[in-house]
Amino acid sequence: MAHCGRTTKVTFCVQGVISPLLANLFLHYAFDMWMCRNFPDIPFERYADDAICHCRTEDQAMALQKALDARFTDCGLTLHPDKTKIVYCKDESRRGTHPVYKFDFLGYTFRPRLVSKKAGGMSVSFSPAASPTALKAIRGTIRSWSLHLRSDKALDDLARMFNSYIRGWINYYGRFCPSALQPTLWSIERYLARWATGKYKSLRRHKRRSRHWLLRIAQRQPRLFAHWPLLHGYGRTMGAG
Repeated sequence: MAHCGRTTKVTFCVQGVISPLLANLFLHYAFDMWMCRNFPDIPFERYADDAICHCRTEDQAMALQKALDARFTDCGLTLHPDKTKIVYCKDESRRGTHPVYKFDFLGYTFRPRLVSKKAGGMSVSFSPAASPTALKAIRGTIRSWSLHLRSDKALDDLARMFNSYIRGWINYYGRFCPSALQPTLWSIERYLARWATGKYKSLRRHKRRSRHWLLRIAQRQPRLFAHWPLLHGYGRTMGAG
């Protein structure tokens, strides 16, 4: 979105009971085709009832939001009052101020971030990373595995059971700003260390020793778990495990 000064984040509310398939088909005509006819110079993306419209100025974004409000009123829809907003895409070249400077879309939070420049040094880029909501959901899934209670399983068994989940998270959320995902992946390590203390008598009541034991396994078998290459610096995890 480097070309955009403002982004209009739009979420639609469909009135009445309607299936997701019918809602998507309806929005194709109510929104997608309408945008192409009436605002051909404004790029947009839509997934289900969530859409992003890329505007160049605040005036253009405000005019679009007003037009969308009228359009959806005619179609029996409403714009979500809290989720529909104009966002300023602040970065190195756009240094103005605006009360709203971030938004969530498809599990990512888009906002200004410090990034490393190829030529050296740091700069501000308006870029995505896994959203707090997505990371909270991942942590909930990890917690539901109860890894620390599975002392009947071997480490290889646990890797086979859960690598598909871990790989999927990394392949999706690790594509942009993978460092945002790392603290959540470290929670898997903490559960595995607790598993080790329950599995082996020599590690019981020795949290530090169990962490060191797990690290030695990761060094010997760096791709046993899909997240180990990302956490321990063994390269990308795409297709690991």
